[in-house]
Amino acid sequence: MVATLGPATHRREVIAEMISLGVNAFRINFSHADYETVEEAVKMVHEINEEKGYNVAVLADLQGPKLRLGEVKDGVFVKVGDPVSFTNQQRLGTRRQVYMTYARFPLDVNPGETVLLDDGKLIMEVVDTNRRDLVRARVVQGGSMRSRKGVNLPQTKISLPALTEKDRRDAIFAVGLGVDWVALSFVRTPADLMALRALLNEHADHRIPIIAKIEKPEAVKNIDGILSHADGLMVARGDLGVEMPAEEVPLIQKMLVRKAKVARKPVIIATQMMESMTDSLTPTRAEVNDVANSVMDGTDAVMLSGETAVGKYPVAVIKSMVEIIKRVEDSRLISRPDHNPDPAEKKRYLTNVICYDAAQMAVQIDAQAIVTLTHSGYTAFQLSSHRPFCHTLAFTDNRNILRMLNLLWGVYAFYYDKWHTTDKTIREVNQIAVKKGIVQKGDYILNLSAMPVREKGMVNTIRITEIG
Repeated sequence: MVATLGPATHRREVIAEMISLGVNAFRINFSHADYETVEEAVKMVHEINEEKGYNVAVLADLQGPKLRLGEVKDGVFVKVGDPVSFTNQQRLGTRRQVYMTYARFPLDVNPGETVLLDDGKLIMEVVDTNRRDLVRARVVQGGSMRSRKGVNLPQTKISLPALTEKDRRDAIFAVGLGVDWVALSFVRTPADLMALRALLNEHADHRIPIIAKIEKPEAVKNIDGILSHADGLMVARGDLGVEMPAEEVPLIQKMLVRKAKVARKPVIIATQMMESMTDSLTPTRAEVNDVANSVMDGTDAVMLSGETAVGKYPVAVIKSMVEIIKRVEDSRLISRPDHNPDPAEKKRYLTNVICYDAAQMAVQIDAQAIVTLTHSGYTAFQLSSHRPFCHTLAFTDNRNILRMLNLLWGVYAFYYDKWHTTDKTIREVNQIAVKKGIVQKGDYILNLSAMPVREKGMVNTIRITEIG
């Protein structure tokens, strides 16, 4: 579970309780955050991790090129057929003209294209543009126009880069805080991710993984290229459902989850998972089904946004989500992915085969856990993608990946840096699993390791252990 931090959670005891209930990662939404508050929140998460022995991750979610209206007078209401002009010159908006924060809007837009305001509640059609500072439009679906509401241009190829100057500042700040993942909003092409990767590499002393947020039709079209450059995906259904017909989003969600699993990269489902619990103590039946179906599709994580950031019941919504997840995630009705290792991946093929076979063997012998020793986290990603019916325990001497691995389906990460002989190392990590209460006497464990273990090479061995 990923929970968004905000005013409703900005207390140490609330964050601690959410972690104890099962939150695996906290999201920082840089669309609505000031640096001082963010720094305080991340510090609280890190301190609780240190004191309680948790490895909860922190995800920095960059705003991206979000288009918005400027300030609008109170009580502005437009009807079907009304003319409305958009200007890139700052002014207070009225029924006839509003300020659009995107300066290149008159250059990018074309007559006949659609302008959506406030998550599609208002719809307008472009009549013409002077290509400098003014766009004239006609109202197709009316309603109240309010200050700072988002603007979507589903048919327009905008020239604004995915990584804005604000995003660059926010990303550098996030690196300094020690975040574990960075998400980029409104990704369109692999080039967007390459720009962020270059920035992170310049300012971080280790590799920080990137999540591509899929919320534009162009991203869906370019998904294979995006997956090759991203470390994970987020299906951001809010803007995706505005930019595309809402009825197309469910199948797109399933396609994206499947592609992510085949690519062995984590995928998060986001937006309106339990939205009614922002103000209510109980979710709707539709929300319960939404969370359950996302889990059954095989997503790595489900994410809460306003429910925990500004909602009245941030702890209660975690409890409800836990109950739903636990009820469905172990069901044998859920189909597991069956993607065989690709021989073309020559460098990692042996490791990939071992991870694939371990996931299959775990089912056949009813293993309680697969235990892997890893320095880069690679085997944990591989094992998680196969969705074995057991825990995946990753032991690593690389502190930089401990919290990062917490976002992966079914993975628990532990710090371990002794690296004795193979036999002694396996005995020790298995005993740690016993002490943590994950396995007990009589359980089977599959141990994956590189032999000799001291060389920390690629995994080349599977050993079946019965806990005595």
